[in-house]
Amino acid sequence: MEGTAIINCPMSIRNRLMLIASLTFGVVFTVAALTVYYTFHISSERIIFSELQKTALLSAMFYLEEDELSAREHRRISADFETELQGTDVKVYDTQDRLRYGNGQSKERVTPAMLQRIREQNRAQFKSEGYYYTGIYYPDNQGNFVVVAATGNAFFTSQSNQLLLMMAVALAIGLAIIFLLSYWLSRIAYRPISTVIDQVNRLQADNLDTALTLPRSKDELHDLVSTFNGLLSRLSDTFTMQKNFINYVSHEFKTPLASITGNLEVFGRQDRSPQEYRQVSETVLGQAAELERILNNLMVLAGLRNPPKNDMDFRLDELLWEVMESIFERWTEARSLISINVSVTQPEELLVNGNGQQLKMVLYNLIDNAVKYADDKPVNIVLTEENGTLLLTVRDNGYGIPTDELQRVHQPFYRGSNVGETKGSGIGLSLAVLICKQNNVSFSLTSQAGHGTTAMLRFKQSSIR
Repeated sequence: MEGTAIINCPMSIRNRLMLIASLTFGVVFTVAALTVYYTFHISSERIIFSELQKTALLSAMFYLEEDELSAREHRRISADFETELQGTDVKVYDTQDRLRYGNGQSKERVTPAMLQRIREQNRAQFKSEGYYYTGIYYPDNQGNFVVVAATGNAFFTSQSNQLLLMMAVALAIGLAIIFLLSYWLSRIAYRPISTVIDQVNRLQADNLDTALTLPRSKDELHDLVSTFNGLLSRLSDTFTMQKNFINYVSHEFKTPLASITGNLEVFGRQDRSPQEYRQVSETVLGQAAELERILNNLMVLAGLRNPPKNDMDFRLDELLWEVMESIFERWTEARSLISINVSVTQPEELLVNGNGQQLKMVLYNLIDNAVKYADDKPVNIVLTEENGTLLLTVRDNGYGIPTDELQRVHQPFYRGSNVGETKGSGIGLSLAVLICKQNNVSFSLTSQAGHGTTAMLRFKQSSIR
């Protein structure tokens, strides 16, 4: 048994807009047309009944008041009666429902029920068998009569049908015009979207940093493209971080691992003296410590998105001296390059609040970078107090950072293009930015290629001082 194939043909936004516009026009026009037709029908019937009523009164005077009017007045009524009587049938009935007068234009007789209704209401109007009727009860010195004026509805029906036909033709023409106009306008309105789609289709993993062209109009599409450009920028940064991460891991891990492996292979080929054992052990331990440091930095970087709270009050100058001890252990030659100036003399003014271990890592990374990229030039560290905040400045006179790269150095694993062979992981500044943000410390970085870099930290003084 063969299966039935179901073809799903999605409707484009442009076609959907055309359909919605056409349907909206069709519904609105139809409602308006029906309203016009109903109003025309009601008002036309009202006019017909009003004219029939005047004809009935004139007929009563013409047939029943001749004996009470002068010859002149009767001639005037007779002239009006002949004018009004065109296309109208008039009949006058007595109390016995006998036809006493009439012009004989129609053979249709009024039923006794209709006559009785007119007598009871004094005046009545109704429709029956293709005719409109208006009847009046007319007492006279000759007796009590019922005057009925009637006219056929053929002309009115013809006019109504013509009106309906005109509206149907107008609806068809209007729908065609709306459809064509919607098609033309939708092409104009959809053109910026088509342009955006073409640009998106040309995007590849290697050109995500290429921003889409913003539409000229400041509308929702402009906001959408602007938001999408922001997403592209973040995706491009993420891919760059991933690429740098792979390069960083492969490069940084390769050297200590190769050193450990090489030393152990050479060392294991023959017996060694206790001194040689000690040297190899120190080398391997040093390389293992480097690997541990790299892994710890990566773990800290990953864990800082939602860090545990471990805030406490501590003195910033004491934290700075602890960091300097670690710096001098790693960079022995830095003792002659680094100058430290602490101008805050009151101990209580040096109290700040935050995660001391994290902020210690910030200071270490900033000073370590300053020494590393100082190009053997002086590094100045200044700690001052300014309007209730502690200002710590680390300034070097080394390579500096190109202006177009200054905003990108905050990204993990990004390294400046002018660092040359100087070793580094590219995560120090990104760690500093994240830690400062988590500890409510203001961080700023200024630099100029060839003239050095200045890192500035603003700490709020502790409220318990």
